[in-house]
Amino acid sequence: MMSLDISADNGTMTIGEKLGQISWSLIFLITLVASIGFAMLYSAANGNIDPWASRQMMRFGVGLAMMIVIALVDIRVWMKLSYPLYGIVLVLLIGVDLFGNVGKGAQRWIDLGFVQLQPSEMMKVTLVMVLARYFHGATLEDTGRIPFLFVPLALVVAPVGLVLAQPNLGTSLMLILASGSMFFLSGVRLWKFGLVIGAVLIAVPLSWQFLLHDYQRDRVETFLDPDSDPLGTGYHITQSKIAFGSGGLTGKGFLQGTQSHLNFLPEKQTDFIFTMLAEEFGLVGGLVFLFLYCLLLLYGFVIASRCRHQYGRLLVLGLTVNLFLYLFINVAMIMGLIPVVGVPLPLISYGGTATLAVMVGFGLILSAHVHRDVRMSRRGLGDL
Repeated sequence: MMSLDISADNGTMTIGEKLGQISWSLIFLITLVASIGFAMLYSAANGNIDPWASRQMMRFGVGLAMMIVIALVDIRVWMKLSYPLYGIVLVLLIGVDLFGNVGKGAQRWIDLGFVQLQPSEMMKVTLVMVLARYFHGATLEDTGRIPFLFVPLALVVAPVGLVLAQPNLGTSLMLILASGSMFFLSGVRLWKFGLVIGAVLIAVPLSWQFLLHDYQRDRVETFLDPDSDPLGTGYHITQSKIAFGSGGLTGKGFLQGTQSHLNFLPEKQTDFIFTMLAEEFGLVGGLVFLFLYCLLLLYGFVIASRCRHQYGRLLVLGLTVNLFLYLFINVAMIMGLIPVVGVPLPLISYGGTATLAVMVGFGLILSAHVHRDVRMSRRGLGDL
């Protein structure tokens, strides 16, 4: 599956040697999963490559090239750039709140002239990078000191607050959960998590009353009782469950899904694309797809275990947890297990910034794999 034994410091390898060390089997698996997405977008357009499948393939091609380039860059360079990249994306988030474009009731995009960018998607990557950089070389004694955690907490609170202001509850939730995993992986003791969870539970009534928007409260109430308004706030999840269940064991067949092709299923090209897959390919098709996704997660854990430096391990584990959160939240959402929060299914759902952000994340994972044996000092960058 993966060739992982290198005895020399592979930061000194040539481009050709680095290309040889890239996990091409992982790239094949990424392409396979993305191809399933192309097929579902083709089906969502009733057997037409436009408007979704063609654009998604183009974006994936650009993302694939970016991923390979990122993989060839020394991991110590990405470590050095962690703070600057985080700062740039944070500034873009501030720009969204000040000048961003409004779509579907939320202000989440910023127009850069040549592209409309959703900085909150890029923050999912750069936040993991900056936390991995901060915790690189940290000992259990360091993470046991509460003042040591003030800086990473500030690094998390700033983007979460800006994303909540858009408003974007789903992405805020992902940022919090991914950051929490980074704190845990860095050795922060469980009792500290208990304090935070306790504070959150105390704040829930206030958040419900003063922070959540009306549509967000409607989503929670619909989750608790989806049949209370089946033609209004409960329409999305009701139609999703109907489509999901109607696929049966083997599905209705490619391009034969009635709920999606008769336009009962909303947002079939984005948030609810897995529902369409389950309707057309059934339980078997859904399980095969989830198996392929689990292989992607397994690759991440294996690569992290082979990194000799803490930055690479934390970076890969954080990005892998991020990918898991995408999958878990999206699938749980469309099955009615959690409220609808608008989280896409990476490599499958139609989307520009989200697709590129996921590909950048995979590029960093591959970079950590190629440069898994480079030498890094406890706080510095080693010999670069």
